[in-house]
Amino acid sequence: MNTGLPVVDLVIEARWVVPVEPAGAVLDQHAVVVDAGRIVAVVPQTEVGGRFVARKRKHLPQHVLLPGLVNLHTHAAMTLLRGLADDLPLMQWLQDHVWPAEARHASAQFVHDGTLLACAEMLRGGITCFNDMYFFPAAAAEAALASGIRAAIGLITVDFPSNYAADADDYLAKGLAARDRFLGQTLLSFCLAPHAPYTVADRSFVQVLTLAEQIELPLHLHLHETVQEIEDSRQRFAMRPLERLRRLGLLGPGLIAVHAVHLEAQEIELLAAHGCSVAHCPSSNLKLASGIAPIAQLAARGVNLGLGTDGAASNNRLDLFQEMRLAALLGKQRDGRADAIDAHQVLRMATLGGACALGLDADIGSIAVGKWADLCAVSFDDVALVPCYDPVSHLAYAAGREHVSDVWVAGRIRVDDGRLVENDESGLIRLALLWQNKIRP
Repeated sequence: MNTGLPVVDLVIEARWVVPVEPAGAVLDQHAVVVDAGRIVAVVPQTEVGGRFVARKRKHLPQHVLLPGLVNLHTHAAMTLLRGLADDLPLMQWLQDHVWPAEARHASAQFVHDGTLLACAEMLRGGITCFNDMYFFPAAAAEAALASGIRAAIGLITVDFPSNYAADADDYLAKGLAARDRFLGQTLLSFCLAPHAPYTVADRSFVQVLTLAEQIELPLHLHLHETVQEIEDSRQRFAMRPLERLRRLGLLGPGLIAVHAVHLEAQEIELLAAHGCSVAHCPSSNLKLASGIAPIAQLAARGVNLGLGTDGAASNNRLDLFQEMRLAALLGKQRDGRADAIDAHQVLRMATLGGACALGLDADIGSIAVGKWADLCAVSFDDVALVPCYDPVSHLAYAAGREHVSDVWVAGRIRVDDGRLVENDESGLIRLALLWQNKIRP
Protein backbone atom coordinates (compact mmCIF):
# COMPACT_ATOMS: atom_id res chain seq x y z
CA MET A 1 0.00 0.00 0.00
CA ASN A 2 1.35 3.41 -0.98
CA THR A 3 1.24 5.57 2.14
CA GLY A 4 3.02 8.52 0.60
CA LEU A 5 5.59 8.36 3.40
CA PRO A 6 9.31 8.21 2.62
CA VAL A 7 10.76 4.69 2.56
CA VAL A 8 14.00 4.31 4.53
CA ASP A 9 16.45 1.46 4.89
CA LEU A 10 16.46 1.02 8.64
CA VAL A 11 14.82 2.18 11.86
CA ILE A 12 16.54 1.36 15.16
CA GLU A 13 14.38 1.79 18.27
CA ALA A 14 16.17 1.80 21.62
CA ARG A 15 15.32 2.23 25.28
CA TRP A 16 17.88 5.03 25.40
CA VAL A 17 19.70 6.94 22.69
CA VAL A 18 22.83 8.79 23.78
CA PRO A 19 23.73 11.10 20.87
CA VAL A 20 26.84 12.68 22.52
CA GLU A 21 25.78 15.93 20.85
CA PRO A 22 24.34 17.94 22.50
CA ALA A 23 26.55 17.21 25.51
CA GLY A 24 24.78 15.41 28.33
CA ALA A 25 21.69 14.44 26.32
CA VAL A 26 19.97 11.10 26.96
CA LEU A 27 16.90 10.43 24.81
CA ASP A 28 14.29 8.07 26.22
CA GLN A 29 12.38 5.68 23.90
CA HIS A 30 13.78 7.20 20.71
CA ALA A 31 14.52 5.88 17.24
CA VAL A 32 17.36 6.52 14.81
CA VAL A 33 16.27 6.50 11.17
CA VAL A 34 18.87 5.48 8.58
CA ASP A 35 18.85 5.66 4.80
CA ALA A 36 21.69 5.16 2.30
CA GLY A 37 24.06 4.66 5.23
CA ARG A 38 23.38 8.00 6.89
CA ILE A 39 21.19 9.20 9.74
CA VAL A 40 18.12 11.00 8.43
CA ALA A 41 16.19 11.50 11.70
CA VAL A 42 16.33 11.01 15.46
CA VAL A 43 12.76 11.02 16.76
CA PRO A 44 10.56 9.64 19.54
CA GLN A 45 9.46 6.10 18.74
CA THR A 46 5.83 7.19 18.76
CA GLU A 47 6.49 9.42 15.71
CA VAL A 48 8.20 6.89 13.46
CA GLY A 49 5.08 5.24 12.04
CA GLY A 50 3.58 8.53 10.96
CA ARG A 51 6.71 9.72 9.23
CA PHE A 52 8.59 6.79 7.70
CA VAL A 53 8.17 3.34 6.18
CA ALA A 54 11.15 1.14 7.10
CA ARG A 55 12.51 -1.71 5.02
CA LYS A 56 14.07 -3.11 8.22
CA ARG A 57 13.47 -2.42 11.89
CA LYS A 58 15.56 -3.26 14.91
CA HIS A 59 13.93 -3.05 18.33
CA LEU A 60 16.28 -2.78 21.30
CA PRO A 61 14.04 -2.70 24.37
CA GLN A 62 16.75 -2.84 27.09
CA HIS A 63 19.59 -1.20 25.22
CA VAL A 64 21.54 2.01 24.88
CA LEU A 65 22.24 3.14 21.33
CA LEU A 66 25.35 5.31 21.06
CA PRO A 67 27.78 6.40 18.38
CA GLY A 68 30.32 3.80 17.34
CA LEU A 69 33.50 4.09 19.39
CA VAL A 70 36.62 5.62 17.84
CA ASN A 71 39.97 4.05 18.77
CA LEU A 72 42.29 7.02 18.32
CA HIS A 73 45.55 5.09 18.55
CA THR A 74 46.45 1.49 17.87
CA HIS A 75 48.87 -0.76 16.02
CA ALA A 76 46.28 -3.23 14.80
CA ALA A 77 48.59 -5.86 13.35
CA MET A 78 50.30 -6.27 16.72
CA THR A 79 47.42 -8.48 17.87
CA LEU A 80 49.71 -11.24 16.60
CA LEU A 81 52.24 -10.23 19.28
CA ARG A 82 49.72 -10.13 22.14
CA GLY A 83 51.39 -11.37 25.32
CA LEU A 84 54.73 -12.03 23.64
CA ALA A 85 56.74 -9.99 26.16
CA ASP A 86 54.93 -8.67 29.20
CA ASP A 87 55.92 -6.82 32.36
CA LEU A 88 58.88 -4.90 30.90
CA PRO A 89 59.77 -1.19 30.63
CA LEU A 90 58.98 0.43 27.28
CA MET A 91 62.46 0.64 25.74
CA GLN A 92 63.48 -2.85 26.91
CA TRP A 93 60.16 -4.18 25.60
CA LEU A 94 60.76 -2.51 22.22
CA GLN A 95 64.46 -3.11 21.77
CA ASP A 96 64.76 -6.65 23.13
CA HIS A 97 61.47 -8.16 22.06
CA VAL A 98 59.10 -6.24 19.78
CA TRP A 99 61.55 -4.85 17.24
CA PRO A 100 63.41 -8.19 16.86
CA ALA A 101 60.10 -10.02 16.38
CA GLU A 102 59.04 -7.49 13.77
CA ALA A 103 62.38 -7.80 12.00
CA ARG A 104 61.82 -11.55 11.71
CA HIS A 105 58.13 -11.64 10.86
CA ALA A 106 56.67 -8.29 9.74
CA SER A 107 55.36 -8.57 6.19
CA ALA A 108 52.30 -7.57 4.21
CA GLN A 109 50.70 -10.91 5.12
CA PHE A 110 51.51 -10.46 8.81
CA VAL A 111 49.89 -7.02 8.79
CA HIS A 112 46.84 -8.17 6.85
CA ASP A 113 46.18 -11.14 9.10
CA GLY A 114 46.92 -9.30 12.34
CA THR A 115 44.68 -6.42 11.31
CA LEU A 116 41.85 -8.82 10.43
CA LEU A 117 42.08 -10.24 13.93
CA ALA A 118 42.14 -6.75 15.45
CA CYS A 119 39.14 -5.60 13.42
CA ALA A 120 37.10 -8.54 14.66
CA GLU A 121 38.00 -7.78 18.27
CA MET A 122 37.27 -4.09 17.89
CA LEU A 123 33.92 -4.54 16.16
CA ARG A 124 32.83 -7.01 18.82
CA GLY A 125 33.64 -4.29 21.36
CA GLY A 126 31.66 -1.52 19.65
CA ILE A 127 34.60 0.16 17.89
CA THR A 128 33.60 1.32 14.42
CA CYS A 129 36.69 3.39 13.55
CA PHE A 130 40.37 2.99 14.41
CA ASN A 131 43.45 5.12 13.82
CA ASP A 132 46.31 2.82 12.90
CA MET A 133 50.08 3.18 12.83
CA TYR A 134 52.13 0.32 11.44
CA PHE A 135 54.19 -0.98 8.56
CA PHE A 136 52.60 -2.09 5.25
CA PRO A 137 49.61 0.30 5.51
CA ALA A 138 48.08 -1.00 2.27
CA ALA A 139 47.71 -4.44 3.86
CA ALA A 140 46.01 -2.89 6.89
CA ALA A 141 43.66 -0.99 4.58
CA GLU A 142 42.72 -4.19 2.75
CA ALA A 143 41.95 -5.96 6.04
CA ALA A 144 39.84 -3.05 7.29
CA LEU A 145 37.80 -3.00 4.09
CA ALA A 146 37.33 -6.78 4.24
CA SER A 147 36.02 -6.38 7.81
CA GLY A 148 33.70 -3.49 7.02
CA ILE A 149 35.20 -1.20 9.67
CA ARG A 150 36.17 2.44 9.26
CA ALA A 151 39.90 3.13 9.51
CA ALA A 152 42.31 6.03 9.48
CA ILE A 153 45.41 4.43 8.00
CA GLY A 154 48.70 5.82 9.30
CA LEU A 155 51.47 6.31 6.76
CA ILE A 156 54.36 5.50 9.06
CA THR A 157 57.77 7.14 8.89
CA VAL A 158 60.89 6.20 10.86
CA ASP A 159 64.58 6.80 10.26
CA PHE A 160 65.67 3.18 10.31
CA PRO A 161 65.20 0.40 7.76
CA SER A 162 62.60 -2.32 8.17
CA ASN A 163 61.11 -5.13 6.14
CA TYR A 164 58.77 -2.47 4.72
CA ALA A 165 61.07 0.40 3.70
CA ALA A 166 64.72 1.39 3.55
CA ASP A 167 64.70 4.99 4.82
CA ALA A 168 62.39 7.93 5.52
CA ASP A 169 62.06 8.81 1.84
CA ASP A 170 61.07 5.24 1.03
CA TYR A 171 58.51 5.15 3.87
CA LEU A 172 56.87 8.34 2.62
CA ALA A 173 56.86 7.25 -1.02
CA LYS A 174 55.29 3.89 -0.21
CA GLY A 175 52.78 5.49 2.16
CA LEU A 176 51.63 8.00 -0.43
CA ALA A 177 51.32 5.22 -3.02
CA ALA A 178 49.07 3.31 -0.59
CA ARG A 179 46.94 6.42 -0.07
CA ASP A 180 46.59 6.95 -3.82
CA ARG A 181 45.53 3.35 -4.26
CA PHE A 182 42.63 3.63 -1.82
CA LEU A 183 41.40 7.17 -2.51
CA GLY A 184 37.63 7.14 -2.89
CA GLN A 185 37.03 4.37 -0.35
CA THR A 186 34.50 5.97 1.98
CA LEU A 187 35.51 3.79 4.94
CA LEU A 188 39.15 4.88 4.73
CA SER A 189 40.97 8.06 5.61
CA PHE A 190 44.67 8.65 6.17
CA CYS A 191 47.16 10.20 8.60
CA LEU A 192 50.84 10.91 8.28
CA ALA A 193 52.42 8.94 11.11
CA PRO A 194 56.00 9.85 12.00
CA HIS A 195 56.55 7.30 14.76
CA ALA A 196 58.10 9.41 17.54
CA PRO A 197 60.70 12.14 18.13
CA TYR A 198 63.24 9.49 19.13
CA THR A 199 62.91 7.60 15.82
CA VAL A 200 62.46 10.50 13.36
CA ALA A 201 65.11 13.06 12.40
CA ASP A 202 64.49 16.78 11.90
CA ARG A 203 64.81 16.46 8.13
CA SER A 204 62.15 13.74 8.06
CA PHE A 205 59.81 15.76 10.28
CA VAL A 206 60.12 18.70 7.87
CA GLN A 207 59.26 16.42 4.93
CA VAL A 208 56.24 15.05 6.79
CA LEU A 209 55.03 18.54 7.69
CA THR A 210 55.33 19.71 4.10
CA LEU A 211 53.25 16.77 2.93
CA ALA A 212 50.70 17.26 5.69
CA GLU A 213 50.17 20.85 4.58
CA GLN A 214 50.01 19.94 0.91
CA ILE A 215 47.46 17.11 1.16
CA GLU A 216 45.78 18.19 4.42
CA LEU A 217 46.31 15.08 6.52
CA PRO A 218 46.53 14.86 10.32
CA LEU A 219 49.86 14.08 12.00
CA HIS A 220 49.81 11.10 14.37
CA LEU A 221 52.84 10.43 16.59
CA HIS A 222 53.95 9.21 20.02
CA LEU A 223 54.97 12.09 22.26
CA HIS A 224 56.16 12.47 25.87
CA GLU A 225 55.31 8.86 26.70
CA THR A 226 58.14 8.27 29.19
CA VAL A 227 60.56 10.22 31.36
CA GLN A 228 63.43 8.49 29.56
CA GLU A 229 62.23 9.79 26.19
CA ILE A 230 62.34 13.35 27.52
CA GLU A 231 65.76 12.95 29.14
CA ASP A 232 67.20 11.45 25.96
CA SER A 233 65.83 14.40 23.97
CA ARG A 234 67.43 16.85 26.37
CA GLN A 235 70.79 15.16 25.96
CA ARG A 236 70.56 14.84 22.18
CA PHE A 237 68.80 18.09 21.23
CA ALA A 238 69.14 20.21 24.39
CA MET A 239 65.35 20.51 24.58
CA ARG A 240 62.23 18.52 25.41
CA PRO A 241 60.50 16.73 22.49
CA LEU A 242 57.47 19.05 22.39
CA GLU A 243 59.69 22.12 22.15
CA ARG A 244 61.58 20.46 19.30
CA LEU A 245 58.31 19.87 17.46
CA ARG A 246 57.29 23.47 18.09
CA ARG A 247 60.50 24.79 16.56
CA LEU A 248 60.02 22.54 13.56
CA GLY A 249 56.49 23.90 13.07
CA LEU A 250 54.60 20.67 13.70
CA LEU A 251 52.18 21.95 16.33
CA GLY A 252 48.70 22.68 15.02
CA PRO A 253 45.09 21.47 14.86
CA GLY A 254 46.12 18.43 12.84
CA LEU A 255 48.54 17.07 15.46
CA ILE A 256 47.47 13.99 17.42
CA ALA A 257 49.89 13.59 20.33
CA VAL A 258 49.74 9.99 21.53
CA HIS A 259 50.19 9.38 25.27
CA ALA A 260 51.31 12.92 26.33
CA VAL A 261 51.93 11.57 29.83
CA HIS A 262 54.72 13.86 31.03
CA LEU A 263 53.69 17.45 30.43
CA GLU A 264 54.63 20.60 32.25
CA ALA A 265 52.06 23.37 32.72
CA GLN A 266 53.44 25.47 29.86
CA GLU A 267 53.36 22.44 27.55
CA ILE A 268 49.67 21.93 28.26
CA GLU A 269 49.14 25.59 27.38
CA LEU A 270 51.16 25.08 24.20
CA LEU A 271 49.03 22.14 23.07
CA ALA A 272 45.88 24.12 23.84
CA ALA A 273 47.05 27.27 22.06
CA HIS A 274 47.84 25.32 18.89
CA GLY A 275 44.59 23.32 18.89
CA CYS A 276 46.34 19.94 19.17
CA SER A 277 44.61 16.71 20.17
CA VAL A 278 45.80 14.07 22.63
CA ALA A 279 45.21 10.34 22.26
CA HIS A 280 45.01 9.09 25.85
CA CYS A 281 45.96 5.40 26.26
CA PRO A 282 45.57 4.67 29.98
CA SER A 283 45.93 0.87 29.92
CA SER A 284 49.13 0.91 27.90
CA ASN A 285 50.55 3.73 30.03
CA LEU A 286 49.88 1.71 33.18
CA LYS A 287 51.12 -1.62 31.82
CA LEU A 288 54.43 -0.12 30.68
CA ALA A 289 54.64 2.00 33.86
CA SER A 290 54.90 5.12 31.72
CA GLY A 291 52.75 7.21 34.05
CA ILE A 292 49.32 8.83 34.27
CA ALA A 293 48.51 11.57 31.77
CA PRO A 294 47.14 14.89 33.11
CA ILE A 295 43.86 14.66 31.23
CA ALA A 296 41.85 16.78 33.68
CA GLN A 297 44.29 19.66 33.18
CA LEU A 298 44.29 19.12 29.41
CA ALA A 299 40.49 19.10 29.36
CA ALA A 300 40.35 22.24 31.52
CA ARG A 301 42.51 24.07 28.98
CA GLY A 302 40.29 22.95 26.10
CA VAL A 303 42.61 20.37 24.53
CA ASN A 304 40.60 17.87 22.47
CA LEU A 305 40.93 14.38 23.99
CA GLY A 306 40.38 10.99 22.43
CA LEU A 307 40.94 7.48 23.72
CA GLY A 308 43.23 4.83 22.29
CA THR A 309 43.98 1.25 23.18
CA ASP A 310 47.52 1.25 21.77
CA GLY A 311 48.48 -2.13 20.34
CA ALA A 312 47.46 -5.48 21.78
CA ALA A 313 51.13 -6.15 22.50
CA SER A 314 51.18 -3.43 25.16
CA ASN A 315 47.63 -3.44 26.53
CA ASN A 316 46.74 -6.46 25.90
CA ARG A 317 43.20 -5.84 24.66
CA LEU A 318 41.55 -3.52 22.17
CA ASP A 319 38.77 -2.51 24.54
CA LEU A 320 37.54 1.08 24.72
CA PHE A 321 35.08 0.31 27.51
CA GLN A 322 38.05 -0.50 29.70
CA GLU A 323 39.80 2.67 28.53
CA MET A 324 36.76 4.80 29.39
CA ARG A 325 36.61 3.45 32.92
CA LEU A 326 40.34 3.82 33.48
CA ALA A 327 40.42 7.32 32.01
CA ALA A 328 37.72 8.50 34.39
CA LEU A 329 39.21 6.82 37.47
CA LEU A 330 42.80 7.85 36.80
CA GLY A 331 41.75 11.37 35.95
CA LYS A 332 40.03 11.66 39.32
CA GLN A 333 43.01 10.21 41.17
CA ARG A 334 45.64 12.37 39.50
CA ASP A 335 43.64 15.58 39.99
CA GLY A 336 42.51 14.67 43.49
CA ARG A 337 38.87 15.41 42.70
CA ALA A 338 36.03 12.94 42.19
CA ASP A 339 34.45 15.26 39.63
CA ALA A 340 37.66 15.90 37.66
CA ILE A 341 36.56 13.66 34.76
CA ASP A 342 32.97 12.44 34.54
CA ALA A 343 31.13 9.75 32.59
CA HIS A 344 29.93 12.07 29.83
CA GLN A 345 33.48 13.34 29.27
CA VAL A 346 34.98 9.89 28.80
CA LEU A 347 32.14 8.88 26.48
CA ARG A 348 32.86 11.96 24.38
CA MET A 349 36.56 11.04 24.34
CA ALA A 350 35.68 7.56 23.07
CA THR A 351 33.46 8.91 20.28
CA LEU A 352 33.39 12.55 19.17
CA GLY A 353 36.80 13.40 20.61
CA GLY A 354 38.47 10.80 18.43
CA ALA A 355 36.44 11.87 15.40
CA CYS A 356 37.45 15.52 15.90
CA ALA A 357 41.13 14.58 16.15
CA LEU A 358 40.92 12.74 12.83
CA GLY A 359 39.01 15.54 11.12
CA LEU A 360 36.02 13.22 10.73
CA ASP A 361 33.61 14.94 13.14
CA ALA A 362 31.36 16.15 10.31
CA ASP A 363 30.68 12.50 9.46
CA ILE A 364 31.02 10.38 12.62
CA GLY A 365 31.36 10.58 16.39
CA SER A 366 27.81 11.52 17.36
CA ILE A 367 24.25 10.59 16.44
CA ALA A 368 23.20 13.52 14.31
CA VAL A 369 21.24 13.97 11.10
CA GLY A 370 23.53 13.80 8.08
CA LYS A 371 26.28 11.75 9.71
CA TRP A 372 27.14 8.19 8.80
CA ALA A 373 25.19 5.64 10.81
CA ASP A 374 28.19 4.29 12.72
CA LEU A 375 26.34 2.97 15.76
CA CYS A 376 26.79 0.66 18.73
CA ALA A 377 24.07 -0.95 20.86
CA VAL A 378 24.80 -2.05 24.42
CA SER A 379 22.39 -4.42 26.16
CA PHE A 380 21.57 -3.69 29.79
CA ASP A 381 19.58 -6.92 30.08
CA ASP A 382 22.12 -8.34 32.52
CA VAL A 383 22.07 -8.91 36.26
CA ALA A 384 25.31 -6.91 36.52
CA LEU A 385 23.69 -3.84 34.96
CA VAL A 386 20.49 -3.44 36.97
CA PRO A 387 19.12 -1.21 38.27
CA CYS A 388 20.03 1.61 35.89
CA TYR A 389 19.60 5.17 37.11
CA ASP A 390 21.89 6.74 34.51
CA PRO A 391 22.77 4.90 31.27
CA VAL A 392 25.86 7.04 30.63
CA SER A 393 27.20 6.18 34.09
CA HIS A 394 26.71 2.52 33.25
CA LEU A 395 28.59 2.90 29.95
CA ALA A 396 31.57 4.45 31.72
CA TYR A 397 31.69 2.45 34.94
CA ALA A 398 29.69 -0.80 34.72
CA ALA A 399 29.17 -2.08 31.18
CA GLY A 400 31.86 -3.90 29.21
CA ARG A 401 32.50 -4.88 25.65
CA GLU A 402 30.78 -8.20 26.38
CA HIS A 403 27.51 -6.26 26.58
CA VAL A 404 27.76 -4.95 23.00
CA SER A 405 24.93 -6.56 21.06
CA ASP A 406 24.85 -4.84 17.67
CA VAL A 407 27.17 -2.66 15.63
CA TRP A 408 26.56 -0.79 12.38
CA VAL A 409 29.11 0.93 10.14
CA ALA A 410 27.63 3.31 7.56
CA GLY A 411 24.25 1.73 8.23
CA ARG A 412 25.41 -1.83 7.53
CA ILE A 413 25.19 -4.41 10.31
CA ARG A 414 28.62 -5.67 11.33
CA VAL A 415 27.76 -7.32 14.66
CA ASP A 416 24.30 -8.85 14.93
CA ASP A 417 23.18 -9.98 18.37
CA GLY A 418 26.79 -10.43 19.45
CA ARG A 419 27.94 -12.27 16.31
CA LEU A 420 30.32 -10.95 13.69
CA VAL A 421 28.68 -10.70 10.29
CA GLU A 422 31.69 -10.31 7.98
CA ASN A 423 34.40 -12.52 9.48
CA ASP A 424 34.45 -16.17 10.48
CA GLU A 425 35.66 -16.20 14.08
CA SER A 426 36.82 -19.82 14.02
CA GLY A 427 38.84 -19.09 10.89
CA LEU A 428 40.46 -16.09 12.56
CA ILE A 429 41.40 -18.20 15.57
CA ARG A 430 43.05 -20.78 13.30
CA LEU A 431 44.93 -18.01 11.51
CA ALA A 432 46.21 -16.58 14.80
CA LEU A 433 47.43 -20.00 15.92
CA LEU A 434 49.36 -20.45 12.68
CA TRP A 435 51.15 -17.17 13.32
CA GLN A 436 51.80 -18.12 16.93
CA ASN A 437 53.62 -21.23 15.76
CA LYS A 438 55.76 -19.14 13.39
CA ILE A 439 56.58 -16.44 15.93
CA ARG A 440 57.33 -18.71 18.86
CA PRO A 441 57.65 -22.34 17.61
